Amino acid sequence: MEENMLLKLLQKNARMEMTDLAAALDESEENVKNKLTELERNKVICGYHTIINWDKTNTETVTALIQVNASPEREYGYDRIAERIYKFDEVDTMYLLSGEFEFVVIVKGKTMHEIAHFVASKLACADGVSGTTTFFVLKQYKNNGVILKEDEDGKNARLVVTP
Repeated sequence: MEENMLLKLLQKNARMEMTDLAAALDESEENVKNKLTELERNKVICGYHTIINWDKTNTETVTALIQVNASPEREYGYDRIAERIYKFDEVDTMYLLSGEFEFVVIVKGKTMHEIAHFVASKLACADGVSGTTTFFVLKQYKNNGVILKEDEDGKNARLVVTP
C-alpha cells in the first residue's frame, strides 16, 4: 500500500470514507483499516482535526505568535526548554526554528489580556527563556491550505497566469 498517498488523502480530507480511501489506493477496506491502525499506533497519524473559521461564529478567540529566545542546555540542547513550554495548556503549536530566535509558539486564548498574562507570568519567566516577542493575529486568510475568506463572487478562484 502506498502509505504516503494514504497520508496525503487524509491530510486533505480526514473525513474521507473508508470505501473511497480503499478505491483511491486500489486496496481492500480491511488493508486500509489495518494500515490506519498501525499509523495511529506508531504516532505517524497524531490526530484528526477540523479547521474552524472562528470569525463566523459567536465565539471570541485570540491567536498570538510568540517568538521565544532561549539558550540551549548542555546535553539536552533545546529539548527540555521546549518541553517546559509546550506542556502549558495555552500553547497550541510550537516549532524550533533557525534564525534570530529559537522557537515560535502559537497560543490561543479568549482575550489579548489573557495571552499577555500567560506570556508575562509563565512563558517569559520559564527556565532557559531569555526573551519573547508577541504578535497578535488580526485576521486569518488561510489555514492549513484552506482559504477562509471568500472572493466577492463567493468562490476562491485563483488568478489566471499568462506569459
